[in-house]
Amino acid sequence: MDLDDLPLAEFAFPGPLRDKLVGAILSGAKTSTTGLLAGYERANEPLPEVGQLSAVVDSAGRRVAAIELTDVRVVRLADVDLTHALAEGEGDESVAQWRAGHEAFWHSADVRAELGDPDFTVNDDTLVVTERFRLVHVV
Repeated sequence: MDLDDLPLAEFAFPGPLRDKLVGAILSGAKTSTTGLLAGYERANEPLPEVGQLSAVVDSAGRRVAAIELTDVRVVRLADVDLTHALAEGEGDESVAQWRAGHEAFWHSADVRAELGDPDFTVNDDTLVVTERFRLVHVV
């Protein structure tokens, strides 16, 4: 498999969080992720599709693995369930714990800058894109 031919799957921003998430993907602990629908809309990007292959990149920009999407859904933030939260592989033990961590990230200066909204906040009705994936190749 030539990872150079695949679109990138970037988790968080380069740095410690991305390194943690990529490590969890490579270990098999992380099999899901959640993004803001607003991020796709702001970037004018299509939503990911089931069956799509992507190259996972680390903080140095190296393509280290390939994943295949097995499920994609747009749901209200309040409707993210424990199964999805646990599959994110970040050590959360409840939806409330998962949500607190994600809200801290989504309310960060980096995300707000990426969205072009310095006051961006989420609430129960915020639409998120939940993705399930499987690891198909490791470099």
